[in-house]
Amino acid sequence: MICHSCKRQVPRSAPFCGNCGAAITGRAQAGALSLVLPDETRVPLLGVVTIGRDEGNSVRLADRTVSRRHARIIAGGGTPLIEDVGSTYGTLLDGQPISGAAALHDGARIGIGDLDLRVERVRDEAEPGRTVVVPSGAESRTMPPRVEAPHTGVSFRPMVRPGWALKRLAASEGPRRYVLRDLRRDVVVRMDDADAALFELLDGAHALPELMAEAERRLGPAGVGRLARLLSELGERGFLEGVDGPPPEVPPGGFLARLARPRERTFAGAGRFFERLYLAGGYLLLTPAALALLAGVALAGIVAFIVLVANRYGTPFVVASKVGVGGLVFLAGRFLVVAVHEVAHGLVTVSFGRRVTRAGVKTMFGFPFAFVDTSEAWFESRRRRLAISAAGPASDLVMGGIASLVALVLSAGNVRDILFQVALAAYVGAFFNLNPFLDRDGYHMLVDALGQPGLRQRARIHVARRLAGRPVPADAPRSFMIYGVATLVWLLAAILFVAFISTRYYDQLLALAPRWAVWALFGAFYLMLFVPVAMMIGRPILERWRHPRPVEGSEGAAA
Repeated sequence: MICHSCKRQVPRSAPFCGNCGAAITGRAQAGALSLVLPDETRVPLLGVVTIGRDEGNSVRLADRTVSRRHARIIAGGGTPLIEDVGSTYGTLLDGQPISGAAALHDGARIGIGDLDLRVERVRDEAEPGRTVVVPSGAESRTMPPRVEAPHTGVSFRPMVRPGWALKRLAASEGPRRYVLRDLRRDVVVRMDDADAALFELLDGAHALPELMAEAERRLGPAGVGRLARLLSELGERGFLEGVDGPPPEVPPGGFLARLARPRERTFAGAGRFFERLYLAGGYLLLTPAALALLAGVALAGIVAFIVLVANRYGTPFVVASKVGVGGLVFLAGRFLVVAVHEVAHGLVTVSFGRRVTRAGVKTMFGFPFAFVDTSEAWFESRRRRLAISAAGPASDLVMGGIASLVALVLSAGNVRDILFQVALAAYVGAFFNLNPFLDRDGYHMLVDALGQPGLRQRARIHVARRLAGRPVPADAPRSFMIYGVATLVWLLAAILFVAFISTRYYDQLLALAPRWAVWALFGAFYLMLFVPVAMMIGRPILERWRHPRPVEGSEGAAA
């Protein structure tokens, strides 16, 4: 459901919005929000809470920068409100001075004089926690000496360099429920409760022997080994101050490698754009009624497209009886579909209270693609990550459905031809993005569903070894088989789709263009779908053909 205050999505059973802290009518419980004082004392927000230096206040802050009667919080049955009551220096809420009553929310920061207070919802240990962010501009308390390895040197004081965010996911996410992300690079580390407890100590104030002793005290004899592994992983990923991270990757220099290398150009203000777009009405697309309607359009559109193809109510790459014009319209439709695809990712990301950090245009093999960075989805639950990934292919199907349904009711003409090209571009995009061989939405959905990060690389190596005739471990994970089955299903569906289109329109296209032009069009069409598959399968098969290995037991039989 949608929060009535901030318009973000809220779980059906949640008493409060996780983004703004607004109470959900009929679910909120009194005292769910607390005021956290500088000494970490928690004061439940019930009734009227007064804050000031005098003894008569509900919360007394003995600091000369705090007025005798500074501020008060009114916590009735709904969202708590804070107001300044004539203090000398004023009251800040999230860094901004308030005038009149201002609504508080989970995670709000209150400035009272020189003191900082927080508003937090009381959370169960099984629940996800708030995201802790340390920006790149934060000052370091201690600068540890530079060392070659993060787990050596008695005087070494490990400290995580600024520019990271840490989020505790729900207990249902498994033991490695803490997500640490580098804000400067797309690098993520997963940790369990013990690692997260040790991570809190990496502030530069503790020497390595002290950390080792504390790790052993908390975790027993295995604590020192756990600390060493954590420091090693953080150092290798570039999280530790004074420890060199991995060297930058040198891109391959071959012609095809340079051609395939993505080049991107980002646009400033992407986060603000998606925030405004969402609040301007984008959130309405994520209401239950709208989602049901969009799902109906997508399903009906598939049927309509099949009818269009079966009755030849449109020809691929042909508009106004011209193949060249149709090809350009198809490419324009493809770019339009990609743009909507990425906007869908961005809107769903914002709907969960996350930011779109980057957006722009990326070129690969000379073709332009829009892209939106949704890496903050790592801080959300598996179900929400699946929703963010699925938003793109779902938008492809909806775009294809709208174009197909409108084309079906129109009479023959240029408009129907154009809509047919848009529908074709949308369905090609859906197949492309659901390809488990690529680092696209289908692969991310499969990884989240199986709970297997890095599945593609490991599974591809496993499949390549099998195809090349090399031995594979007998205890390979079941997820490899599921990945293979998903790949096979995708291949069969893509082949049927391509065969259906090709056989229906080959003769019709030959009447409009030379044979070489028709094959060039279909060749580009096939390459878009099958080049990644050919690169994955072809290389190990070629290796097997060039370097055949004897079948196990064949040498003994020959002897």
